[in-house]
Amino acid sequence: MEDVQERIRKYYPQLTNQQKLAAKFILEKPKEVALNPAKVVGTLSGTSETTIIRLCYALEYSGYSELQNELRHTLIAPHPQEQTISHWRNAAEELQAKEDLISFHMEQDVNSIQQTLSELSKEKLDKVVSAILAAKQIVVVGFRSSHAPAHWLSFALNIVKGNVHLYKGPVDDANYLLTQLDSSCLIIAFSFPRYVSETIQFAQAAKEKGAYVLGFTDNELSPIGPIADQLLKVPTPAPTVLLGMAALFSLLNTIVGAVLAADRENVEQRLDLYEKTSRQIYPFVRQLDEKG
Repeated sequence: MEDVQERIRKYYPQLTNQQKLAAKFILEKPKEVALNPAKVVGTLSGTSETTIIRLCYALEYSGYSELQNELRHTLIAPHPQEQTISHWRNAAEELQAKEDLISFHMEQDVNSIQQTLSELSKEKLDKVVSAILAAKQIVVVGFRSSHAPAHWLSFALNIVKGNVHLYKGPVDDANYLLTQLDSSCLIIAFSFPRYVSETIQFAQAAKEKGAYVLGFTDNELSPIGPIADQLLKVPTPAPTVLLGMAALFSLLNTIVGAVLAADRENVEQRLDLYEKTSRQIYPFVRQLDEKG
């Protein structure tokens, strides 16, 4: 399913309106596509068999059979993670009925994390880590509900990697910042509903300068989707700022941990230096067992 999602995200802006309608149907109901011929899928999607076939060609498949076989390979067999998600969803509904709000909301967070896990493969994580380690400069951008994860990631990556800048919108000189970007730079953009146009505009401008764009969003067809060179999907429940942070921060924590593991020696040196500098600059509270 991952390859189909990536192809639709990549080619979506180039599709006709009818092909976009069919592409959305494939993303929303992949099992229907896996089990039915193109004519039936055309009817179910409100398009036509011809549109489905042309969409396959537009996505650079040899035909409908190749797309269908790919979906069958990944979707027909029961997936352990899907079973786990179902388990947590059912448990959460039962807890809600019992008015156990603490358990209910924590079960929802676990469910969201499991869904995010199902979207992340080792290959995709490795690509993200490689892009971070290879970048000479990293700019992180995220506003409104995306500001908190953007701020935390820029802070964490500055500790383990360095040369990370959190773009602050009007506070920053965007023109100057964009002039410093080239193909050696990485843009990390957070874009969740309601999608802030400034995030998209900055990411697009950075991409035109040659920067590599890594996007975090809730849907392949969100505004950041066609711009991003690589996209990480976090299927957050709405509203994201209230219900979606657990899964997003879990993913970010995984990425930072993977960066540490991939470049452990350099990261440990940076951590030691960071700790020594922190002691010199910040007056931390003494431990209770210390005297004086």
